[in-house]
Amino acid sequence: MSDDHRVLLLGPPGAGKGTQSDRLAAEYGLDVITTGDALRNNKQMDISDLGLEYDTPGEYMDRGELVPDAVVNEIVVSALADADGFVLDGYPRNLDQAEYLSEQTALDYVFLLEVPEAELIDRLTGRRVCAACGETFHVDFDPPEEPGVCDVDGGELVQREDDTEETVRERLRVYEDETAPVVDHYRERDVLVEVSGEGTPDDVFDRLVSQIES
Repeated sequence: MSDDHRVLLLGPPGAGKGTQSDRLAAEYGLDVITTGDALRNNKQMDISDLGLEYDTPGEYMDRGELVPDAVVNEIVVSALADADGFVLDGYPRNLDQAEYLSEQTALDYVFLLEVPEAELIDRLTGRRVCAACGETFHVDFDPPEEPGVCDVDGGELVQREDDTEETVRERLRVYEDETAPVVDHYRERDVLVEVSGEGTPDDVFDRLVSQIES
């Protein structure tokens, strides 16, 4: 049974938002709503009334183009309306989206997972993915039994292009540029709760639950 909590998780790449979203959803019976999933589930939505270049979100996605905020807003808010309670992960990404969301729904909790940049870089650059089956490992936190070899099918473990240190630093810079105004938006409204994202996933989950239960 859902407790009807409406939760927003903010944090940089590598902070553990996906892991904690799934755990909170399981704990409280909530829907996890991400921008990516919402877009994929609504690729054929008719957006012709918005007066944009294309008539469906899928036309932007299939061309590898950025889906306009107006489309993302409409799709995400539609998904929220269908949920009794939810955890939002990956939206809002910018101030315009944050302001739109504030007009559409009230949030019970806005959590910012804080992790030092050096640890974020270690987390992201240490990730290894099986080239065959896609299973994910980490050289420090979740190593395979044999270095460089997948435990599942024996495939080669590789580092994704977007997990190199240069790319990770750029991802963090983009996050800071885009999301700092979002964090300020919620901080100014006195609803932002900063939670340490350091330690094990269990540690972080316990901190989030303690905030909700209190």
